Amino acid sequence: MKAWPVVPLRSVLRTYIDAVPSNQLDTVNLAGVYGFGRGLFQRGPISPLDTTYKSFHRLNAGDFVISSPKAWEGAVARIPEEFDGWFLSSVFPTFRANSEALDTRFLDWYCKRDAVWRQLQGKAKGMGARRESVSPDQFLSLEIPLPPLPEQQALVARLDALAEKTRQVEAHLEAAERDAERLLRAYIFHPPGEQPAKRPMSELVSQRQPDVIVDRTAQYRFAGVYSFGRGVFPSVVKTGSEFAYERLSTVRAGDFTYPKLMAWEGALGVVPPECDGMVVSPEFPVFSINTDEVLPELLDIYFRTPEVWPELAELSGGTNVRRRRLQPSAFLTYEIPVPSMATQLKLREVFRRTQALKAKHAAIRQANAALLPATLERLFAGSA
Repeated sequence: MKAWPVVPLRSVLRTYIDAVPSNQLDTVNLAGVYGFGRGLFQRGPISPLDTTYKSFHRLNAGDFVISSPKAWEGAVARIPEEFDGWFLSSVFPTFRANSEALDTRFLDWYCKRDAVWRQLQGKAKGMGARRESVSPDQFLSLEIPLPPLPEQQALVARLDALAEKTRQVEAHLEAAERDAERLLRAYIFHPPGEQPAKRPMSELVSQRQPDVIVDRTAQYRFAGVYSFGRGVFPSVVKTGSEFAYERLSTVRAGDFTYPKLMAWEGALGVVPPECDGMVVSPEFPVFSINTDEVLPELLDIYFRTPEVWPELAELSGGTNVRRRRLQPSAFLTYEIPVPSMATQLKLREVFRRTQALKAKHAAIRQANAALLPATLERLFAGSA
């Protein structure tokens, strides 16, 4: 590839602030700028009276914007058409290109690289990593390799096409996984040829009491449970002196657990092998599963289903929505459909195939996510 001339950004880009006094605005559609080259996002309408800003920066499609406090971690972006006329606060300077020399879409792609963010960090001023700030002059002092405008536009077209392909791959993977999850849930809610009877959880699981007496000098590896059906995961390691609980509960692979406080928003799950032998606090009731009656896979799939969570919310006591607790006594009265063991065994087989599929998808996602950054490095790193 022919080397491109390296030019200071200020030779093709200038600061262009479209400031509007707050007292001239009744309402403001406020935007934000994501870090790590992920573009703009919508915060929504606000009243200028609810802020201390004397003015707002109006956004114009095709211009470029940076977050002065966060530019060094990739909060820089081209303003797309859908944000034309939106606003940002005064810590977001905006810039306009010489359209005969620079296509801001090219600059946008160039600035999605962590090598650029490191350069901006080197220019940033302030006290402490979280207070570093990039001024307009510091941003404009950035030197970039700049091909002729037609070549910029051709590169943008290639990169846009590649980005669309990676998006399509991700959408395909997500669709396949949604279909697999629908099939799994059909074995519980609509199994072919049978109408499963509802049974209380008290017939399917047994609560175990805390079995670990805390040693204040010992270390404990905790398990946690994500909300929104994302399951049980390895969490923090703490010394006994770091918490007040006198007892903890050991969890074993195949157990069922949930945090009382967050169960109503889908924080329930079966303990996976990687969490075997970890501990949870007394705020996490732990249950052994009666596998003669129900397979762990059925419980895991059922309680990851979003339509189930409102029912758990109704069982959860508390005066404040964020303080609701699902007590074990209430949970054990909850009834779920339990199909025949033959159907459950079919569900288990489909579940295992689905897990294998997701593992393959994870590898594809990793490669897919690395494709654009690698392409950008090949295009720009050796182009100067």
